[in-house]
Amino acid sequence: MPRPTARVLTLLELLQSGGTRTVAELADRLGVEGRTVRRYVDQLIDLDVPVESVRGRYGGYRLAPGYRLPPLMLSDDEALAVLLGLVAGRRAGLTTTQHTASETASAKIRRVLPKHIARRLDTLLEALAFTDQPGEFDTPDAEVLLTVADAVRHRRPVSVRYTDRDGRRSERTLHAYGIVAHAGRWYVTGKDARIGEDRTFRLDRIADARTLPGSFEAPVGPGPAQRVLSAFATAEYRHEVTLRIHGTVGQIRAHLPASVASLEEYAPVAGEDRATERWLRVELRAERLDWLPPVLASLDRPFVIERPDELRDLVTALADRLMSHARRADSEEPVS
Repeated sequence: MPRPTARVLTLLELLQSGGTRTVAELADRLGVEGRTVRRYVDQLIDLDVPVESVRGRYGGYRLAPGYRLPPLMLSDDEALAVLLGLVAGRRAGLTTTQHTASETASAKIRRVLPKHIARRLDTLLEALAFTDQPGEFDTPDAEVLLTVADAVRHRRPVSVRYTDRDGRRSERTLHAYGIVAHAGRWYVTGKDARIGEDRTFRLDRIADARTLPGSFEAPVGPGPAQRVLSAFATAEYRHEVTLRIHGTVGQIRAHLPASVASLEEYAPVAGEDRATERWLRVELRAERLDWLPPVLASLDRPFVIERPDELRDLVTALADRLMSHARRADSEEPVS
């Protein structure tokens, strides 16, 4: 059961979240009676926290406007959540260009933690292992990220200076629908007002962003994350690949996710669902084709290559190599 001091701090956190809280609401959140809530409020007032009493039908308690919040206080669970979030964000590349920001934030939190909590967190971090190694990520500027986020929330146009993958620079006016984190990078998706078409931009390639007067209406349809995945699947690359694969949606998506390929589901017959094996049309674009034959082999499902012919040749070559290796293994006598 939480101690009274812990409940008083919880009450302060509830009031800091803003608005007026009724006595009944606070009592329910704290697990106490109404008169106990009033006693806790008196304790906060004794500590010079300006809690105001609001009368009326929707009355209760609130903090006085302009009150400067006290230093940050975290419980054991909250400290663990924050530090693990910083570690995960740093490894995933989901940080800003201030590379030391997450490290200094971690250090500040750890510096004020009680020793017993710090020791437990150190034990966890020492025992924690990852299956992949952190890579080098191109991270966005913090001010650009926050400016674009503000434009998304308030549906305001934003002017950006952008450098594409070929090094060409341009200034664009963007109606930003949302920000998406994907595969260690930040993206913004929206309508490029100059050409009147939806586009997806990497935030680390935006050198400057400023909001403009006016507003726009967000479109109906897929959300920002789905728009980014669809943009990846339909982006212009050297090779256009069309396949027909016999299997379920889940079997195919396990090897060719939405960020890689688009999947056309033929209308199922009565009683069929997404778990039913059938022929499905798969389209994707790629700069190189050499990675596709092993993927198709790992699918272990019947498939037909409609285009390009070069992919057929690569699949045939892979099959020939596998057959050659298998015959060679059969012909070799085991060494005693």
